[in-house]
Amino acid sequence: MTLGDERFVSLTTFRRSGDPVSTPVWVVRDGDGLVVYTAAESGKAKRLRNDPHVELRACDRRGRVAAGTPTVEATAVVDDAEGAVEDAESLLKAKYGWEFGGIRLLQAAERAVRRGGPPRERVVLRLTVD
Repeated sequence: MTLGDERFVSLTTFRRSGDPVSTPVWVVRDGDGLVVYTAAESGKAKRLRNDPHVELRACDRRGRVAAGTPTVEATAVVDDAEGAVEDAESLLKAKYGWEFGGIRLLQAAERAVRRGGPPRERVVLRLTVD
């Protein structure tokens, strides 16, 4: 099984200090690479703008990585091009089905808690295994 087939992947990005930060994410294949969908202002997107090196490991929904799970080195690029988010959403919806629809509902609830305003801008993280 490749990482694109996993339900969840631990995405490790690195702070300027070099300290790792791991986050469980949904991931889907897009051609030869992998795609992750996130808020434009998320910590992982900010860290990737400074250091594109990432580490990937299969994990569970809570980010727990089983002992002996291999680490895969990769390079990530933040893609905010027009159409990139819509394309990623289509791929994620095809893979995760109703679960992805639930995320869309959470995003709407998040907006309501913030008292309206525009939806949070989303970006795509394009991952290429080294």
